[in-house]
Amino acid sequence: MKNLTKLSFILVAVAAILIAGCKGKEKLPQGEQEIIVPCSGPDFFTTNKYFRANSIGESQDQVTSKKKALTNARNELAQSIATTVKTVTDNYVNSREMNNREEVEERFESLNREVVDQTLSGVRTLCEKLVKTDQGTYKTYVAIELSADELVSKYNERLSKDERLKIDYDYEKFKETFDKEMAKMGN
Repeated sequence: MKNLTKLSFILVAVAAILIAGCKGKEKLPQGEQEIIVPCSGPDFFTTNKYFRANSIGESQDQVTSKKKALTNARNELAQSIATTVKTVTDNYVNSREMNNREEVEERFESLNREVVDQTLSGVRTLCEKLVKTDQGTYKTYVAIELSADELVSKYNERLSKDERLKIDYDYEKFKETFDKEMAKMGN
């Protein structure tokens, strides 16, 4: 009787382990296969502290594959920053209710391009994976990031130098507007 109880206990434990293991795996539709892409996923999404981007570059030349991946990731990062800063600028200018609104917006747009170009030099590589494909080409996976605080500080530096904008510019208000927009991205 003791052996039967032990055997029953072992069978129940094994069944529980098997059931728990099956629940953890999500079934994919028939004919589909999950692809795991290096240097991508939630760990590489933009947060309220960092702008992030990732990309893939492929070439017969190892160095060229890396250059392609980095160029594509930088372009994606620049577009993300430009979009965010455009929203921040629109909200900032509207909240300040400036009389020369159009001129201020145009000057912000110009500064935006300058600052993005200047700031991209501070990009940090988060992840980089190099693989060789069955076809003999090289594939580079890359993820990069840029500190949102560094970006705001560059904006502050540039805006403070512009005599016309300096009159209407309020760093604390701009930073507050920027932080609100970044908080949306972090969610």
